Amino acid sequence: MKRLVLALCAVGVLGAGAAIAVQGTHDAPAAGAQVAATPAPGVPANAAAGAPAPTPAPMIALPDFSVVASRNGPAVVNISTTGSVKTSYDNRGEPFADDPFFEFFRRFQGPQGPQRGGQAPSHGVGSGFIVSADGLIMTNAHVVRDASEVTVKLTDRREFRAKVLGSDPRTDVAVLKIDAKNLPVVPLGRSMDVKVGEWVLAIGSPFGLENTVTAGVVSAKGRALDDGSVPFIQTDVAVNPGNSGGPLFNTKGEVVGINSQIYSQTGGYQGLSFAIPIDVAQRIRDQIVATGKVVHAKLGVLAQEVDQSFADSFDLPSPEGALIVNVEKGSAAEQSGLKPGDVVRAINGQKIVASGDLSSYVALAKPGDKVTLDVWRQGKAVSLAGKLGNATERTLANAGGDDDSPVAKSRLGLALRPLDPLEKQAVGLASGLVIERAGGAAASAGLQPGDVLLSVNGRPVNSVEQVRDVVSKSSKSVALLIQRGEERIFIPVRLG
Repeated sequence: MKRLVLALCAVGVLGAGAAIAVQGTHDAPAAGAQVAATPAPGVPANAAAGAPAPTPAPMIALPDFSVVASRNGPAVVNISTTGSVKTSYDNRGEPFADDPFFEFFRRFQGPQGPQRGGQAPSHGVGSGFIVSADGLIMTNAHVVRDASEVTVKLTDRREFRAKVLGSDPRTDVAVLKIDAKNLPVVPLGRSMDVKVGEWVLAIGSPFGLENTVTAGVVSAKGRALDDGSVPFIQTDVAVNPGNSGGPLFNTKGEVVGINSQIYSQTGGYQGLSFAIPIDVAQRIRDQIVATGKVVHAKLGVLAQEVDQSFADSFDLPSPEGALIVNVEKGSAAEQSGLKPGDVVRAINGQKIVASGDLSSYVALAKPGDKVTLDVWRQGKAVSLAGKLGNATERTLANAGGDDDSPVAKSRLGLALRPLDPLEKQAVGLASGLVIERAGGAAASAGLQPGDVLLSVNGRPVNSVEQVRDVVSKSSKSVALLIQRGEERIFIPVRLG
């Protein structure tokens, strides 16, 4: 009875497995008795019976981030910029400041009225990395945008004035040059070899804190943001303002991306950051160094995602591909025979799962590259062949000037294009021209990118040619009717 009580107490305190062991220490088996082997806690019964034990997963060794940081840190630079931004007059105290016609009538008040502001200084910080010993540096285009002066600071505290060799807003890549020799450089890897789940490291200057190191893993690849022209690498590496333009390293110490964007509702890091693949960035760098400008390939389509309802409607075997909504006239897509309603499922053998995959492929190609499109059309598979066009040869011209003349130097100073069908539906207009860039006389008058030009001197315009015709017959100024948001207003522009 005493031994039984001890065993029950052990059950309550240590658990059943421990109770068996306690009981065994008091009750030795009789001589010659056979005792079944009891598996140790945590060991499966089949292992004790002689069955092969499961193979344990291999140990995962964490990378030594200190090695990558010490080797590559000296080649990561801090970039600071100065520039200027336009400032408007102070509207405080003006009872009609919110009226869309206030700005128009304010222009005719003369010197006694509220004066228009001038230029206010602006400052920015970012990161970059040295790719050649003679001072070639890569960073983000938005880091040096509108900068009149760019300063590069090295880890040894030396500072250099940098020249912007060129930038490409579409991919957000810029190339700088400083006058120096024998600089440390970073090795460049291949972003196509990056795997989801692998460790990566960022070095940069978040909030101006130079050479800050953060680490994480690749959480996704081929993320399509904005216009889908860049297949971003998504990570959970902590990236904050000031990290822009800095390198993303793999565990070998090779740059596989340029940190460019974050997803945030607060302005700070919230677990999602995006890097431009170095494969894309190198192609942009090579073009800038060689010619000072960047040329992109163009297919000429507007596409959207294929969900399950579309897959059911088109008798697709799976909800994958890029559904073509619009085909631009005269584009490579039209010449290849692509039509609205087609679903592109592969391009040159590369599978298109999401619509962004199509944009990403074209972004990595060159104008003139031949492509074969695997298309699903009216329940059947169709193969189309074509040649990619040049994105700079879009339907975009400098109104009031020659096609090759800078926007700011044309008489009107506008770069225009027709509204596409989706834009017409979104803004509720049947016609009009989107202002993509404004310079010279137009910028001085207050016109902005995104405004929709409806008429010139009361004449409705649907093409750049119509605008040129009216401007050519005007000697001093033109009256432009524009729509900005939900408001319409006439703006007088004095011709250059």
